[in-house]
Amino acid sequence: MALRSRRSNLAVPGSSTKMLGKAQGLPADQVFLDLEDAVAPLEKEAARANIVAVLNDGDWGDKVRTVRVNDLTTKYTYRDVTEVVEGAGANLDCIMLPKVQHAWHVQWLDTMLTQIEATMGFERRIGIECQIENAQGLVNVDAIATASDRVETIIFGPADFMASIAMPSLTVGALSPDYPGDPFHYILMRILMAARAAGVQAIDGPYLQIKDVDGYREVAKKSAALGFDGKWVLHPGQLDVANEVYAPTQDSYDKAELILDAYDYATTVERKGAVMLGDEMIDEASRKMALVIAGKGRAAGMSRTTKFEPPAA
Repeated sequence: MALRSRRSNLAVPGSSTKMLGKAQGLPADQVFLDLEDAVAPLEKEAARANIVAVLNDGDWGDKVRTVRVNDLTTKYTYRDVTEVVEGAGANLDCIMLPKVQHAWHVQWLDTMLTQIEATMGFERRIGIECQIENAQGLVNVDAIATASDRVETIIFGPADFMASIAMPSLTVGALSPDYPGDPFHYILMRILMAARAAGVQAIDGPYLQIKDVDGYREVAKKSAALGFDGKWVLHPGQLDVANEVYAPTQDSYDKAELILDAYDYATTVERKGAVMLGDEMIDEASRKMALVIAGKGRAAGMSRTTKFEPPAA
């Protein structure tokens, strides 16, 4: 499965036609049109219709188009899935399932999508994004990540997760001054390991202090340094930061592409397993590391500014 660029994942309430319209012109890698927490219970039915209309008639460019349905403990989920996918499945990339706790939650959604796709004659398969928002979901995250070959992302949902483990804080997405380290480090690493073992992407959750762009940047840099592929965006002011932080620098991208070219030349032309690139020795491990950086750069649409020159004979 080709991994899509998801540096910035913009949340858009399905109940706001104004925001649904504005989101189409914003530089987000992914938009998820929300039917869950951002939509009041009395507005959910109308929000479904709004989302179907804007998916079919809107201009989303090359953005990943996702809809977050309600979780399986509610009465809304099956209608969310059937109405949205039957109505706009041809223009939909993924369904995001929140508060996933067990593998069978994902399998239920997989079965629903399979039946709807067959009934409607859709040729494209719709992916699944799984949001981990409580202790039970984290305990089962390995099984969740491998529950279906439709799964494309594992997402950290900090607010509900903090409540589920009784973390004494009302500030979502920020570090605690009373804890000497990062209280989310284990959770993020656990999600990352499950995602990477399954070959899918890991996405960090929201930072609710939407006017604190510097704070957003600091938190985003931490999960990006671990290897996360992107982060949620709740306000357009966070978009540029996400797109920057979760992409390699130009220098890193250029170096990665040079390593790949140099290693390919060394192993195919010179038939060497290790070679010098400037003052640095590169080998198979170097190639694997370079593939990660180059892949992120290519997904972000970066262009290299250097060219590999084979050594003189």
